[in-house]
Amino acid sequence: MSQMVRKQIYIEPHQQALLKRLAETLGVSEAELIRRAIDEHLAGRQSVFPPPDTAAWEKAHRFMRALHDRGPIEGKSRDWDREDLYEERLSRYEHHSD
Repeated sequence: MSQMVRKQIYIEPHQQALLKRLAETLGVSEAELIRRAIDEHLAGRQSVFPPPDTAAWEKAHRFMRALHDRGPIEGKSRDWDREDLYEERLSRYEHHSD
């Protein structure tokens, strides 16, 4: 193995959560993923991440279209806004990145 140089970086909590999850999925260290991302970026290539699961995205899209096509639920109104969803998602990332 070549000599390594230690670097300390700061990343957002959601980036840490994604990095940790991808490292576990691929069975490599977080540092290895960061090294790969740097190599890929500097080489001008696409990405170190696996290609998207097209079938899963198509299934999700069909589900969302079906919900959209059904229209609003009679007698129900939305009781949340985009900011509520954003705050909830951030709190989940912060919880998982401990």
